[in-house]
Amino acid sequence: MEPLFWLNLFVMAGVTYLIRMVPLAAFKHKLENERIQSFLYYIPFTVLGAMTFPEILFSTGNIWSAVVGLLVAALLAYFEKGLVTVALSACGGVLLTECVLRYFA
Repeated sequence: MEPLFWLNLFVMAGVTYLIRMVPLAAFKHKLENERIQSFLYYIPFTVLGAMTFPEILFSTGNIWSAVVGLLVAALLAYFEKGLVTVALSACGGVLLTECVLRYFA
């Protein structure tokens, strides 16, 4: 293998390790500040939403079917339905919209 491969591998491993190690070394005691605790609590949800939302809108061949699937999923999630119910219903909404759009187009 090329030496550049090993250099890249070790740099990536070091950066990954530092990202995980620095917070553990910097915060040896429990955080007492409620604002920081609240901020850190919502970070995973924010990152997941930011990564998922654009993909939802561009996951189908048509923006309208994607919007229908998003609305179906959001409505069912608002009424606290289960994950499988929400996912299958959103897929069904997309499929139905795609069929209707193909029929009338």
